[in-house]
Amino acid sequence: MIQIENLRKVYDNQYEALKSINLEINEGELVCLLGPSGCGKTTILNLVAGLLDPTSGDIKFDDESIVDKHPKDRHIGLVFQNYALYPHMTVLENVMFPLIVGKKKQPKKVAKEIALKYMKITSIEELADKKPGEMSGGQQQRVAITRALVQNPKILLLDEPLSNLDARLRLKIREEIRRLVKEIGITTIFVTHDQEEALSISDRIVLMNEGIVQQFDAPQNLYLEPENLFVAKFMGNPIINLFELDVVDGALVGPDFNIDFGKLNQTKIKAPLDKQRYIVGIRPEYFVLTNEQPLFTTTIETNELIGKDCIFNFHVNGVNAKAITEISNNAQPGSEVQFTLDYEGIYVFEENGVRVY
Repeated sequence: MIQIENLRKVYDNQYEALKSINLEINEGELVCLLGPSGCGKTTILNLVAGLLDPTSGDIKFDDESIVDKHPKDRHIGLVFQNYALYPHMTVLENVMFPLIVGKKKQPKKVAKEIALKYMKITSIEELADKKPGEMSGGQQQRVAITRALVQNPKILLLDEPLSNLDARLRLKIREEIRRLVKEIGITTIFVTHDQEEALSISDRIVLMNEGIVQQFDAPQNLYLEPENLFVAKFMGNPIINLFELDVVDGALVGPDFNIDFGKLNQTKIKAPLDKQRYIVGIRPEYFVLTNEQPLFTTTIETNELIGKDCIFNFHVNGVNAKAITEISNNAQPGSEVQFTLDYEGIYVFEENGVRVY
């Protein structure tokens, strides 16, 4: 188990990269640190690895503080974005290298046996005699992961390991990483800025912004139950539609459509709806085409055909909005269409971003 308690990092120029972070990661769990550039996710990874020192707070592995331990004594495996393989060594020599240096070095014969064992697990035995320059990016990444695993670490740290790969290869390697870490049962922290990657690979996700944890939750909960406006905007592609609506006579009122408070699920109200203005979030899939009792009528400006889906772009309530429909509903630009709303897909936020519904 990894326990991060009141962790802060302030650099010499007084930039506060982390603001009192508290996390608890269970043994064998695969957790993604997700967020925009500069949010602090790699800073957390580097603090756990021992590459940076915290300003204050503590990091514990199984209730034992490790902040004063040297990186080599933390029992971690670290995989960098750029692989960091030795170009003059073969794959087998790269994988063996951590086992034949340092105080705990093994005899070469033993090191070779251990290396080959893990190379079989990661399916790179056939690359044993190749050098990094003779391999693809995906193969090099597998070698880097294998080299981290041969040390039998308690914790595996992955710093944007797939960002240098093309889209199809990223999909393949991320599936392999999840299979591998679950097969071995190693606690893993995976840094990424790609929400699709995080959603597909994680047991839980830490979503960060400006050095603060915005939500630490199961992947689908970040999408379906965002804790605040930032989470709702960050998760989802296309992004959520946002409308500033005023409260008038028990309804959220806009130029083109209104939302009656009476139609909201009363069990989902998190705070009294007593402000004069709110930001309403509606995900594109919750606008539903209809021919009966439409909420509003609009004109399709453009459409995007993406696989089985069609995305309509239109103007409503003074903003550009999107709706996702099945491709069979492929209305052409200039067509007039009618939409209703699935009320289960509405989120209401105060102007400061706090979610109230």
